[in-house]
Amino acid sequence: MDVLRGETVVLRQFRPDDAPDVVAGCDDPLTQRFLPLLPSPYTLDDAQWWIADGSRVAFESGGFNLALADPATDRLVGGGGVRAHGHGRGEIGYWVAPWGRGRGIASEATRLMTNRALAHGYERLVLRTQIENTASQRVALKAGYHRESVERSGGSSRDGGRHDLIVWSRLSTDPDEPTPRVLPDLPGGELTDGVVTLRPLLESDTADTYALRSLPDVVATSVPPRIRELDEIRTICSRAQAGWLAGQRADFTIRDATDGRYAGEIGLYYWEPSTQQAMIGYSLLPEFRGRGFTTRAARLVSAWGFEQVGLVRVVAGTAPDNVASHRVLERAGFVREGYQRARLPGPNGTRIDDINWALLPPE
Repeated sequence: MDVLRGETVVLRQFRPDDAPDVVAGCDDPLTQRFLPLLPSPYTLDDAQWWIADGSRVAFESGGFNLALADPATDRLVGGGGVRAHGHGRGEIGYWVAPWGRGRGIASEATRLMTNRALAHGYERLVLRTQIENTASQRVALKAGYHRESVERSGGSSRDGGRHDLIVWSRLSTDPDEPTPRVLPDLPGGELTDGVVTLRPLLESDTADTYALRSLPDVVATSVPPRIRELDEIRTICSRAQAGWLAGQRADFTIRDATDGRYAGEIGLYYWEPSTQQAMIGYSLLPEFRGRGFTTRAARLVSAWGFEQVGLVRVVAGTAPDNVASHRVLERAGFVREGYQRARLPGPNGTRIDDINWALLPPE
C-alpha cells in the first residue's frame, strides 16, 4: 500500500524498530481506557506480534492497518486502520501515543484513511467512540463524520462488562470537510463578565455537582424531583461534553471569577433547533446566593446562544412559588409569557404548575 502523507502525519507500514514505541503508546493509561481489548500490560512480545502478523490481517480482507509517523522524524506516533465489513462497508479506528497528542494527528490521519478507503470502493465507514471519549468525538467531527446513534452495550469492557458506544458514519457522497457544529466551543474556553465565569461541565466537577444537587431545595426544583446517587452524577458529568458535541445541550459550571470557586451550574438545552429556541436551567450553592451570580450567568449563556449558536429565543420555566428564580429571570431581561397548569412532575406523584419566560435577542 502506498504511503499516505499529510501535514502533521505520515501513514506507512509498521517496521520492527517501531516496537518500543508501540509498547509505550499501547500501554499508556488513556489508550488502555478507550481500547479495552488491548493486552494489559502491553508487552514487547505483543508489539512484535502486531508488527509481524496482527497488523497484516486486515489487508487480506480488503482493509488495512498502518503506522502513524511524525513527518519530520519518522518516529511512530500511533496506529490506525480500516476493517472491512463487506458490501462496501467498513469501520475505522486509531490510537495516538502521548507524545503525538494535541497536534491534530488523529484528525488528519482519520481523514486520510477515510479518503483512501472511499476512493477504493468503500461506500460507508463507521467510527465508534465511547461516550466519555470526547477527544475521539472531536476527531470524528473534524474528519467529516456524522453522529448517528448510541449503540447500547456495543462495546466490551476490560472487566467483562459492556458499555455504550456512539456510532458515527461517513458516506462516499459526503463532502471531505469537517461536520458543522450546532453548539460551538466557548471563545477562549470560558464565558466571563469579570464577576462570574462559566466553564464547561467536566468529570472533575462530580463532587461539587453532587453536593449541589443533593440540597433539598435544589432537589425540589429538579425535573424530576429526586436525589441522584454519586455514580449517576459522575456519569452525567463525564458525558456532558458528548451532549455538547452532539448539539443537544451545553452544561456549564458557575464560578466566582475572583478565585475560581465552584458556585453552581447552568445549562442551555437545545430542545427545539427547528425553531432556533433553547431553554436554560440553573442552581446555585447557598453561600453564593443574593450576589447576582445566577442573573449574570443567565445573561452570559443567553448572549452566547444568540451570538454564537444563532438562537432567536431563549426560554425558561419556574414554579409559581419560586420567587427567587422569578427575580433572576426578570433582572436578566426575560419576560413572563404564560402559565401552564400541572406541567411538571412534583414529589410523591404530584404535579406542579409552570410559569413560562422568554428572552429575545437585543434589537
